[in-house]
Amino acid sequence: MLIVHAFATPNSVKVPIALEELGLDYRLLPVNIRKGEQKYEAFIALNANAKVPVLIDPLGDNGQPMVLTESAAILVYLAERYGRLLPSEGVTRARAFEQLFFHASGLSPAFGQSGYFQKLANEPNPAAIARFHGEAKRTLAVLDGVLADTTYVAGDEFSIADIAHFGWLWRKEFAGVDFADSPNVERWFNAVSQRPAVLRGIERTNALTSQA
Repeated sequence: MLIVHAFATPNSVKVPIALEELGLDYRLLPVNIRKGEQKYEAFIALNANAKVPVLIDPLGDNGQPMVLTESAAILVYLAERYGRLLPSEGVTRARAFEQLFFHASGLSPAFGQSGYFQKLANEPNPAAIARFHGEAKRTLAVLDGVLADTTYVAGDEFSIADIAHFGWLWRKEFAGVDFADSPNVERWFNAVSQRPAVLRGIERTNALTSQA
């Protein structure tokens, strides 16, 4: 059975959603980042970067256990290992990776830093707030433009690129953004959030807060 170390975070929720979409059995283990458990020695041994999520595949390649970090890498691994949620070739595959990389390099860090400087920083930093909140809104506008022409972020099929974007948009309030100026994102988000597998993934991720 696959094991996922996670908490109720935008990056963590991506993995249970993917696993639910793939119909796989898995075990979720809470890592309470509010208590700093991601910095415990036992967790650092799994991920030297001290961040959730972490996937453990007891079988891995050739039956050897494998530990994998970084939510985007985990999504790609699961999609390729189980043959779903990622086009196998051509332009549609490239579009999925394009959006996955846009999320990892653009939307995700913008949303994360926007939330940090607005809610978690020890001292107010108006310049940083303006910079990253503006970048969060800009990347959201870019995604809205993409979704003006497609059903999902990489085309007509639901993919791991949608799961990646959904993670942070699920916690958009943390970044201080909404969908007022992003009707295409709102349409997409509402559709994705009602997928049965997505609902199950969210439920199991939220439950980690009561288990920790």
